[in-house]
Amino acid sequence: MLDDTIARFTLDLVERLHGPFSFRFVLQPLMAVLYAARDGILDARQGRPPYFWTIFTSRRDRWELLREGEHAVLRVIALGLVMDVIYQLMVFRWIFPIQLAVIVVTLAFVPYLMLRGPMNRIAKHVMARRVRTP
Repeated sequence: MLDDTIARFTLDLVERLHGPFSFRFVLQPLMAVLYAARDGILDARQGRPPYFWTIFTSRRDRWELLREGEHAVLRVIALGLVMDVIYQLMVFRWIFPIQLAVIVVTLAFVPYLMLRGPMNRIAKHVMARRVRTP
């Protein structure tokens, strides 16, 4: 029974790549990347450490940083929720909340989480080069 559920879950997720609204597999990560770039550059200007690393190493700042990231990608998450609900209703005639959460988190929050720190480092590197060149 559990094997069937996992197999169905996996198949449903894979089939989304070719179904209606498949453009969201490009749109949502792209929006998350844009927000990560914006916030990473702002972090660099403020002299803040890389985002993802700080979440793991700083207990004091962890929840504040996660909330900050959540607010930054809230629109992307909301758009993803709406698109996936419409997709599920069109294809399955039902809403599967776990699939909904997996898709939205994977397409919106994970790219933001993974790229904000590197964007910070790139921006710091660019700013340091500008200061060194006369």
